[in-house]
Amino acid sequence: MDNLMVCPVCGHEWDPNEAQEVEIVLVVNDANWTILANGDSVVIAKDLPVKGAQKSIKAGIKVKNIRLVEGDHNIDCKIEGFGSMALKSEFVRKV
Repeated sequence: MDNLMVCPVCGHEWDPNEAQEVEIVLVVNDANWTILANGDSVVIAKDLPVKGAQKSIKAGIKVKNIRLVEGDHNIDCKIEGFGSMALKSEFVRKV
């Protein structure tokens, strides 16, 4: 009992030696609020300009095997003709 930690504000007691399992779940929604998962296929919902490129990514292009990441641009993928890209989920629809 001597190894318990006590919060001075609320009085909560815990053992710092106990392993605490915390599962972080990343929930990403597409333009239609459908939940996306790693490995899903999506379709670009609107034309997207690409900095440094002469052409934009056209609406309707299918992107396979997406990977979800944390951040503002929460989809990592490879788009044929453009290479690796980071997209915002609000500009794609699940297939």
